[in-house]
Amino acid sequence: MIVTMTIQINEELRTYIDPLSAEEYEALEHSLLAEGCRDALVLWGDVLVDGHNRYALCTKHGIEFKTIQNTRFTSMDDVRLWMIENHLGRRSVSDFQRGVLALRKKEILQQRQQALQARQAQQAETDQASDGPAPAQPVVIPNRQALARAARLSSNTLGQIEKIHKAAAPELVRAVRSGDISINAAAAVAAMPAEQQVAAAAEGRKALRELARQAREAKAQAKSPAGDDASNVAEGAEAEPPIEAIEDYPAEVARLRRLVASLTEERDGLKKKVMHLTVALAEARNDK
Repeated sequence: MIVTMTIQINEELRTYIDPLSAEEYEALEHSLLAEGCRDALVLWGDVLVDGHNRYALCTKHGIEFKTIQNTRFTSMDDVRLWMIENHLGRRSVSDFQRGVLALRKKEILQQRQQALQARQAQQAETDQASDGPAPAQPVVIPNRQALARAARLSSNTLGQIEKIHKAAAPELVRAVRSGDISINAAAAVAAMPAEQQVAAAAEGRKALRELARQAREAKAQAKSPAGDDASNVAEGAEAEPPIEAIEDYPAEVARLRRLVASLTEERDGLKKKVMHLTVALAEARNDK
């Protein structure tokens, strides 16, 4: 007898990671239709932890899939940390999303540390016996450089993402996710009043670049009353941090290599489109 189980969808877990783009979702659908679902869906009990898009598409098209239980989870925080580590290793995750995930990991570990300290303080007050329970293992919270390295980012980039995470209006965050503004420029814009962030995001890329320029000029003028530094900021430029400010060179080199690879792939894709359009245009002319 085949026993079927009902898979539960937890909305928090389903939306914990940024959704796939329309193109990525379509590519996944084509792959599943052509090759089937090769990777097992990860469950915690009957709750789906990893494979939400695959589950939706397999259910839609009647594609068979396998499941696997992760028996190491003891709490939702364990699930979240596993999801973070799992997605940090995926190439398709953007720099901004990796930074956000690294910051979420830090927040979870900090909360665990605070909870542990509270329990230890309570134990010290209520249990004065000489033989108490064995002390719990301390929670290790990575520093920024370690977090950045795990996320394959430079420490500077992670610091910029943290500024955006703390101070950016939701409209500015969406602009970063969509690529309308760079992480570096968004970190500068996040220092501006929220209403200016919202207005610039509504107007688009040009307005966001202009607001980033204004933010950098204001910062430069605050450091130098004479304003000499501000005059050197080119209009619309999205300047990278100075070389001497980069704390983690290997991570920065890796980030730049990924950027070059991404741009190269985009260039090759555009070349193919031009070639196909040229062929189609030639065929259309011949038909005439």
